[in-house]
Amino acid sequence: MTEAIRLLDARSLDRLKWRCRRGMLENDLLIERFFQRHEAALTEDQGAALARLMDLADNDLLDLLLRRKEPDGEIDTPEVREVLCMLRPPAPRQPLAGAPGAASRS
Repeated sequence: MTEAIRLLDARSLDRLKWRCRRGMLENDLLIERFFQRHEAALTEDQGAALARLMDLADNDLLDLLLRRKEPDGEIDTPEVREVLCMLRPPAPRQPLAGAPGAASRS
């Protein structure tokens, strides 16, 4: 039998937001955008994954958010990867081969 998806209650959400306050503006901006987009539907599992990310140092968190590196070790879980996808800004679009502005391979 599958387990029911449980949303974070208001008190847990408030605690998580407080825990997510960072010392680096770049992280704060991405986290703020995350909450603006997802707080109404944030599950307990996603909240726990976000809390695990908040255990990281600011520079390590920023490296993950900006795709400079991927999670590894204990933090490399499906839940953490899901939350990272939700936190990360959209990846820059690559031009199609042969499209104007695309680099040619001569």
